[in-house]
Amino acid sequence: MNRFISELGERVLAGGEVTYDEALRLTYADGSENLILMGYAGKIRDRFRGNHVELCSIISAKTGGCSENCTFCSQSSHYETKIKVHPLLTQEDIVTKAKEMERAGAHRFDIVTSGLGVHHDDPEFQKIVRALGRIKQETRLEICACLGTLTPEAVKALVEVGVSRYNHNLQTSRSFFRNIITSHSYEQRLETIKVVKAAGMEACCGGIFGMGESWEQRVEFAFELKELGIESIPMNFLDAIPGTPMENQLPLTPMEILKTIAIFRFILPDRILRYAGGREKNLGEYQVLGLLAGIDAMLVGNYLTTLGQLPDKDLEIIRQAGLYK
Repeated sequence: MNRFISELGERVLAGGEVTYDEALRLTYADGSENLILMGYAGKIRDRFRGNHVELCSIISAKTGGCSENCTFCSQSSHYETKIKVHPLLTQEDIVTKAKEMERAGAHRFDIVTSGLGVHHDDPEFQKIVRALGRIKQETRLEICACLGTLTPEAVKALVEVGVSRYNHNLQTSRSFFRNIITSHSYEQRLETIKVVKAAGMEACCGGIFGMGESWEQRVEFAFELKELGIESIPMNFLDAIPGTPMENQLPLTPMEILKTIAIFRFILPDRILRYAGGREKNLGEYQVLGLLAGIDAMLVGNYLTTLGQLPDKDLEIIRQAGLYK
């Protein structure tokens, strides 16, 4: 296995690709073989992404009351959870948070709202656009949005205000999707991603690992993201929320998470792989190893309904890995 990993790693470093079957074989790495796998993934990151870590912060501008039945999500109106539901924040609150996270070191700021999607005529959408415009004018941050499905007119408005990247996670592979969501389809998610990319925005599209999917489905997911040409891939690790159908799902081990990151880097050598939700709870003191195994971007600060760690802690992890923000 060590020789196989090395030969595959050298091929990717030279600009080659791995096949699905080869990537699946990597999932059988065990013991010290995982160190070779992670080491080559780190080299691949250095070769194609450099030694800088992009930092992005998000704000849950509208929380809870979502009509969709995503089994992992505390914001779904189908489940009884203890999150704090709130309507759309004021423009001032959103802009103030963006400035706070810029001072903390963020390069990007993403406005996120709950719900299936937005319509361009919705007054709330217009408020979000104005907030994005202010952030663009009053900070040096790149601006992102995560508002669900979009009308073509809404896409146009986001482009015009300066949104450079749109987040719309597929969450998992096509073959596992119906196990976690039935209120909308995989194809609906794909349609929004295609519209966003056609309009000139980059697509930020990843998922959650540890929901019961198989190794085959993780590899399948990586190749689907590759085929779609996704530029930025958030890698979340399930934080099982009480009250959701996933509340008793067993967590992944740290090594399984690190192996997943490394294999994604082999398959997606030049794409942004972003540490996202659940890493603190699932990896703890091993978070630095994810950076060494191929991660080149991080969400910093809090998440949508769960707490992250202080940005200073993230900056320290980056320093420990010998990387730069």
